[in-house]
Amino acid sequence: MKNYDVIIVGAGPAGIFAALELVSSGRGIKILLIEKGRELEKRICPSGTKGIFCNECPQCSLLCGWGGAGAFSDGKLTLSKDTGGNLLRYIDSRALDELLKYVDDIYVKYGAPSKVYGDDAGKVEDLKRLASANGLTLIPSKIRHIGTDMCPSVLKNMKLALNSNIDIIFSEDVTSILFEKDKAVGVKTKGGDIFHSDFVVIAPGREGALWLEEQARAMGLSLLKNPVDIGVRVELPADVMSPLTEVVYEPKLIFQSKTFNDRARTFCVNPYGEVVKEYVKGIWTVNGHSYSKKKTENTNFAILVSTSFTEPFDEPHLYGRSIAYLTNLLGRGIILQRLGDLHAGRRSNVKRISDGRVKPTLSEATPGDLSFALPYRYVSDILEMLEAMDKIAPGVNSDDTLLYGVEVKFYSRQIKLDSNLETEIRNLFAVGDGAGVSRGLIQSSASGVIAAREILGRIGTKA
Repeated sequence: MKNYDVIIVGAGPAGIFAALELVSSGRGIKILLIEKGRELEKRICPSGTKGIFCNECPQCSLLCGWGGAGAFSDGKLTLSKDTGGNLLRYIDSRALDELLKYVDDIYVKYGAPSKVYGDDAGKVEDLKRLASANGLTLIPSKIRHIGTDMCPSVLKNMKLALNSNIDIIFSEDVTSILFEKDKAVGVKTKGGDIFHSDFVVIAPGREGALWLEEQARAMGLSLLKNPVDIGVRVELPADVMSPLTEVVYEPKLIFQSKTFNDRARTFCVNPYGEVVKEYVKGIWTVNGHSYSKKKTENTNFAILVSTSFTEPFDEPHLYGRSIAYLTNLLGRGIILQRLGDLHAGRRSNVKRISDGRVKPTLSEATPGDLSFALPYRYVSDILEMLEAMDKIAPGVNSDDTLLYGVEVKFYSRQIKLDSNLETEIRNLFAVGDGAGVSRGLIQSSASGVIAAREILGRIGTKA
């Protein structure tokens, strides 16, 4: 049994930035960071390196380990406070602007590129007017793009800065948060070790969202309802989207469907990138990457439809998993369909895909029919949005446009938190995507800083 000042659970962006902030104080705080995944250099996916089908590793190296799921993402830092998370619920607008700038500067310090997209106000305003005239809303956002190939380098530099200042344990599960009289006192691991501390910061990432929900229920914490976003990943020639991506890199477009009045949006635009698949606890979903030094001929992005459910149903996470599972069942993984085939009410086959103008970057996806897996409501919303987007980027609604399914964003069950991201248990903080306070790298990182600053203010006092 060891004693620490602070224990951090999870080595994703939120956990890493909490540690960096605590160490930067120079106060010699004793910190333990526990991560269930592996070190960055050991995060190797067997299916990617050996060309085999996923063997369902106990801890998926694409999602778990140093850097979290963001380690192998395309590394977009969304510098707008209006996208990428819910931190405006906890701190005011001006404070969040300053915090995002602070966090962004740290990323640059550790190797993120200096270039920022979306800072030409005149061109951005022109795109906003064009979108608005065609039933779309463009959310202006400056983007710093690190690139899938460069993210590991930035994360490695951060770890080097922390190595001699904190203790890190890899490949270890935390099974329970220890608390006495409504105050956090440490954690217990799967291996039976108990570590005591004055403060605990939980940063499990999206992959650990269900774990955090279980912990919250066990501790009697209040849980808030959350939505689920379901959709497809769209792939088309890069030059179709270039009038938008050359100005803002990642055009964040919102659309209100006419038939069902649902909110649909673009997400994770990857200019000259590739479509990839992700394995999340028994199901395959689809995602996208883009690189700083390597380019394909295609651009990909997701169209996600946000829906909330009425009582008595309260299992959006299970609903999203069920749709993903059905897609996997029908397509032995990821389903790929030409937009023209979806419009025609027929499945795509190998010949139709190969004869098309757009060559898929995820070659192992199975040609099929997404309408067998996605409810009609989602299909209708997606088709309506593609039609609207075609008016500002002609070619989006082409028959040869490719649709991969499904993409599901399992937003974490939000825990009741105060303005310092502290739970109803004293000295227990919940941060990052896994706690439902963020939806991307920059706000996740910022949430770790918020918790760390509050802890720094309490250390040395009777909290």
